[in-house]
Amino acid sequence: MSKTTPLMLRVARRGALRLAALLLAVSLPSGMLQAQSSVDHRAFDALLRAHVVNGAVDYDAFKAAPTFTAYLSALNAVNPASLSAQERLAYWINVYNAFTIKLIVDKGERQSIRNVNKSFGLLKLKGPWSDPVVRAAGRVLTLDQVEHEIIRKEFDEPRIHFALVCAAIGCPPLRSEAYVAARLETQLTEQAQRFIRESPPKNRVDVPSRTVFVSLVFTWYRDDFGGSDKAIGQYLAEWYPAGPERDLLRSGRFTLKQTNYDWTLNSQEHMRPRSTNTP
Repeated sequence: MSKTTPLMLRVARRGALRLAALLLAVSLPSGMLQAQSSVDHRAFDALLRAHVVNGAVDYDAFKAAPTFTAYLSALNAVNPASLSAQERLAYWINVYNAFTIKLIVDKGERQSIRNVNKSFGLLKLKGPWSDPVVRAAGRVLTLDQVEHEIIRKEFDEPRIHFALVCAAIGCPPLRSEAYVAARLETQLTEQAQRFIRESPPKNRVDVPSRTVFVSLVFTWYRDDFGGSDKAIGQYLAEWYPAGPERDLLRSGRFTLKQTNYDWTLNSQEHMRPRSTNTP
């Protein structure tokens, strides 16, 4: 008997949205897409293990790797409607992260993703997240569409905000492995733990001052974490062991303050002084 996971239950409760997202995800005739029960992410996994260290990315290595180009092409032939809930979510997370890397590589940007398609005065460009760079499921998409019109609509899963990486140091760290259905629950939990508990410049609880410092991730996507400061505290509390930090978060009697978001590119060049040797 297959194991029912929290992710599967959440997706089942969102049946109508799931159906809409599945219809959105497929625009080519079904015969032109691969009907499959799983997606092979091994090429992306190997690249991430070789070229991402503690969240720091070697973009030049991705640019030079023919397997990266082949992997991106393979993503476009996938039919997400034929996949399980876990497979679909792993697929779309990998799509977002892989095509974000491609965007940086193609634009030759090495300082900040916000420099991509940057607006100057009266010249208003579309910005990096509105650039139709994604070729997935037989469609041409923007990164914003992948995140907001597919992932956030289909999956009631706040942990995706710790897995989708926008190529900035302020983002959650890019994993040195691809997301896969068999380990998705563990991977998302580890990402949340790492971002919430192990990144004090981004998120921390100061009990003496009754202040909760949070990344802009929690205010940008406030609705996904309950919609209020108190709800954000309740969500964060679940990641803390019993103690004064959890008690403060559960009480709701704290001040929520945003930490600075570092838009510097998450490249090995920029992050080397900040990285450790921890595998």
